[in-house]
Amino acid sequence: MVETWLVELLKGTGKLFLHPVLYYLVFLAGILGVMRVKRERKNFHIRAQDAYYELRQLFPLGLLCGLVLSIIVVAAGIAVPFAAILLIAGFTFLWSLTTNVRLISPVYTVGAAFFTMILIAENNWTIPLFSKAFHSIGDKVYPSVVVILGLLLIAEGVLILKNGSKGTSPKLAKSKRGQSVGVHEVKRLWMMPLFMLIPGDALQLPFDWWPVFHLGANEYTLILVPFAIGFNQQIKGMLPNEAIQLHGRQVIMLGVFISILSVAGYWYPLVSIVIAALAVIGRESLTLMASLKDENRPFYFSKKNHGLMIIGIIPESPASKMGLQVGEIIAKANGVLVRDENSLYEALEKNRAHCKLDVLDKNGEIRFVQRALYEGDHHELGILFVPDERKYDKKIG
Repeated sequence: MVETWLVELLKGTGKLFLHPVLYYLVFLAGILGVMRVKRERKNFHIRAQDAYYELRQLFPLGLLCGLVLSIIVVAAGIAVPFAAILLIAGFTFLWSLTTNVRLISPVYTVGAAFFTMILIAENNWTIPLFSKAFHSIGDKVYPSVVVILGLLLIAEGVLILKNGSKGTSPKLAKSKRGQSVGVHEVKRLWMMPLFMLIPGDALQLPFDWWPVFHLGANEYTLILVPFAIGFNQQIKGMLPNEAIQLHGRQVIMLGVFISILSVAGYWYPLVSIVIAALAVIGRESLTLMASLKDENRPFYFSKKNHGLMIIGIIPESPASKMGLQVGEIIAKANGVLVRDENSLYEALEKNRAHCKLDVLDKNGEIRFVQRALYEGDHHELGILFVPDERKYDKKIG
């Protein structure tokens, strides 16, 4: 029995590398990085993170979340039909064509697959090349798919909370009054591999109650399936890390709520249809509410009369090593009041070997940072500001 499980784990893991979604996500993450760098260079003549940043975020945390969920799914015996795996992959490709990254999150791909299976079963549609897989779904409603949806929502919230606020991208925009202002944007993709139980001929039932969400089969197979999780948020009225972490906590709460409700589908399968609809409506509502609340706030990153607000920090730059943070305001440089970017660097020119800054943090409290400057350091400390609109108006776009 143990040897059978180990063999199926290895075979299921190998199937991950045959799944086209894995390679498609690598391609999309690379495209997101190139597009971001192009926009940042247009706005600031320098990029904040390199073009591979999104690609580096694709796997690490997603792999950990996938491992945890895989243990839960396999231990609970949550089985899904192979048709669901095919449809989820199909909707991942389809929704990506909208160029809206957040639409390839599980609530939209898994949700769409769930409702499509019901339509196919009700209308006896035939799907070319996969007729056997879709014919086997019969006329059932599969509550296990909604259980998976709830768990994936929790994982999405965790990824947003822990990783979404890292490396947000500064961006220039125009206020309603035509002034140059700054916003922060995050477009992030994560790949989360999840072991799924599907009807097969490899694993016999070890217990009478396993799997809990059975599909009427006596044997099952393990497949490691790559799920795409996309996130896109633009923030203008708050510090980006605060806004994104708040959103992440809300998604986790929604995921917990949906997961608890989804268990009812074990006894009342038709209830799963309502719960899946609630998941989609709830996730869309969270995005809409975040956007409306942010739209009603004043711009956080705008020109200040008492200093220069930091909108971005270049990694490994002197500013980064000094511990400067996005959203802080530089009030003085080497004892000289700072009014704009030119006055900052004029003050620094007075002592090229040393930099001392008076900085106001997000609570308005002053702190002092200083550092010796060395040959080879970034000539502008590595700080991005909202530029003087008369000089840099053409950068906005």
